[in-house]
Order: sequence, then structure tokens, then C-alpha cells
Amino acid sequence: MITALRSVWALLLGMGVLMLGHGLQGTLLPVRASLEAFGTAVIGMVMSGYFLGLLAGALVTPRLVARVGHVRVFAALASLASSVILIQALLVLPSLWFVLRFVSGVCLCGIYIVAESWLNGTVSNEHRGRLFSVYMVVQLGAIAGGQFLLTLADPRGETLFILASILLSLALLPLLLSARPTPPIEPHRAFGLPQLYRVSPLGFIGIGGIGLAQSALYAMGPVYAGAVGLGTAGISTFMALAILGGVTLQYPIGRASDRFDRRTVLTVVTVLAALAVVGAIAVDPPPGALFVMFFLFGGLSLPLYSVCVAHINDFLSRDELVGASSALLLVNAVGSALGPTLAAFAMEALGSRGFPLFLAAMHLAIGGFALWRMTRRAAPPLAAQGPTVFISTSAAASPVVTSIAQAERLQREPEDSAPASA
Repeated sequence: MITALRSVWALLLGMGVLMLGHGLQGTLLPVRASLEAFGTAVIGMVMSGYFLGLLAGALVTPRLVARVGHVRVFAALASLASSVILIQALLVLPSLWFVLRFVSGVCLCGIYIVAESWLNGTVSNEHRGRLFSVYMVVQLGAIAGGQFLLTLADPRGETLFILASILLSLALLPLLLSARPTPPIEPHRAFGLPQLYRVSPLGFIGIGGIGLAQSALYAMGPVYAGAVGLGTAGISTFMALAILGGVTLQYPIGRASDRFDRRTVLTVVTVLAALAVVGAIAVDPPPGALFVMFFLFGGLSLPLYSVCVAHINDFLSRDELVGASSALLLVNAVGSALGPTLAAFAMEALGSRGFPLFLAAMHLAIGGFALWRMTRRAAPPLAAQGPTVFISTSAAASPVVTSIAQAERLQREPEDSAPASA
């Protein structure tokens, strides 16, 4: 494992630096938009542009890589993403920010695909699952760390935008100077949305619902934190704790889903996530209580994407895996694009309490559907379940991540296996 880490240290370092800038930008923009009085609904629509860009990036990046190669695509997209941040600092216009957020989404999706393909092609099957888990911890840890950079300067000025741009540019250095060869993106079997729903109705609905809720958390969480009276430092702490909660509870929730019926785990965890924010719906809690609530909420909510992917992959054959990953991306991206806007409308109608109410409602809906599915079909044998691998929705833009998630299962699975749907 140490040898494997040494072989990808440049990738881990570069992505860590890049995610610091990305984490800062993701919170800085809604905070600045609030200070500029964009309006809650407008902020939600502007932030939705990023998730639409993730979808577009997933469709165009493989073609670009096939045409000009991994290194050129990575360098071009990182450079463009860095420039976009500077344009946002110079021209503070809602319509332009929507377009620029879309471009940022395209760029970040492409960066994810290239980096994760690089990782996937560098290490052996023996270490791939564990190394990918390290990669995800580095990624989310850096995004959480980026939240605290918000306190270094006034969000009304240009300094923080420049800092985010610098970090994205610096991230290029270790990756572009790496001597590791880059693997090709291999063709895969097509997999449509109706087919995905037939394979796993719960996975289909769960992935879409998680996209709705978690994109709202990332995009509108800073707006909510500001609306309940938290200052810049409080907003940074609020978002960082929600993300770190996901890192903290990912392992126990993943292990529970490997030992028990994943539908039971989804039901219990979604209900607990909804309960974690009930207090914020009823009253305006003090900052300390709010931090605890959203640390628990993030800890319970963010691992759900990994559990849903593992649940779907339990019913896929070897040649369906990557194609189904692309279909999962589409479902999650549609939900993610709608999430910030719907949460913003809830806040417009109900005030700040509309935000935790929206999050609770989305998780209860997923849990209720999981409970209903348990009455419709028996659970698959535990021996047939593959391991749950940590996948965050920030990296869900890449079809690579879900294929890596089942690498260990595919080593044991016969070539002609044909799992039943559930």
C-alpha cells in the first residue's frame, strides 16, 4: 500500500490543492451573492448552473480525451476553471455568474474524470479500493479545509477570488510534472435510464433524491447559515463541519450496509438524517447546536451516495458496470441541478426554516421509498454484495468512480453472472 501511495502522490497532492480552491469558491460565491442582494431564488438558480455543467462535462470530456489526450485536457480545463473565478470577481452579474458556474461545472467534471482515470490505471486491483478511499478522504478533507480560507479576507473584495484562482493554477504543477503514463478511456456498453430503473428502482430514486438534497446543502448551506445570523467564520465552520461529518461517518455506515440489507440501512440513515435537522425547523438554534446538527446531518447524508451506488452495483454484471455509471451520473446530475433552486424556493416561501425542512423532506422521501421497496422484493444474499467504497457527490461526476467501487467484487464475480433486479 505504501508503494501504491508513492506512485500517486503527485495526483493526491494536486487534487488536494485544487479542492482547497474549489471548496473556497463553492462557499464564497453564495456568500458574495447574498451580500450583493441577488435574492435567495436567484442564488439557487445561479448555483444550479454548476451541476448542469457537471452533466455536460461528463458527456464531452471522454471525446476530448480521445482526441488530444489526458494531459492537454486536464491542463486546459484547470486553466479555464482558474480564469472563470477571476471573471466572477470582475463582473458580479447573476446571469453571467450562472454561465460561469456552468463552465466551472464542465471543467471540474473533466478534471475528475481525467484524475480518476489516471488513478484507476496506475494501481493494481489489490490496492485500488483502499487507495481510492484515501483519494476521497483527501478530496473531501481539502474541500472542508477550503471553507476556512473564507475568513482570510472580506468576501466583498477580490482577494478570495484571486486566492481560489491561484490554488487551481498551482494544482497543475504536481500533476503535469508527473512521469506516470495516462490510461485510455475504454468504450463501454450503453445503459439507458429505463434499464437502470428496472435494475434497481430504489437506487434510481435514491440517487436522484440524494442529488436534490446534497447539492442544496453545498450550494445553499452558506446562504442559510448567513440567514440565521452566522458571520463569515461561522459560515465557514458550518460548511466544514457538515463535510467533515460525511468523512467521519462514512466508514461505519458503509460497513453496516455491507453486513445488512442495504435498504434497511438506507431507511434508518435517511430517517436519522431528517431527525438531525428537526430542531432547526422548529426553532432558531444557537450556533453551537446548529453546528452539531449539521455535523450529524452531513455525517448521515453524505455517505448515502456510496450506499446507493453499492446497492445498484450488486445487481449489475461485469459488462454493464461503466455504462450504468454514466446513467447514474445523469440521474444524479438532474437531481443536483434542481436541488439548489428548489431549496431556494422553499426558503423564499418559508424563510430560513425552509432549508432544513427541504433537506428533511428529501431524506424522508428516500427512506419511505426504501421501506416500500422492502415489501416488494426480497433482499439479495449478503454473500453477493460487493464492498461499499467511499464516493462523494462532488466526485460523482465521473463514470470512473462507480466502476472503481466494484473492482474487488469483479475479481470474484464470474464473467457470465446475471444478477436479478431489486
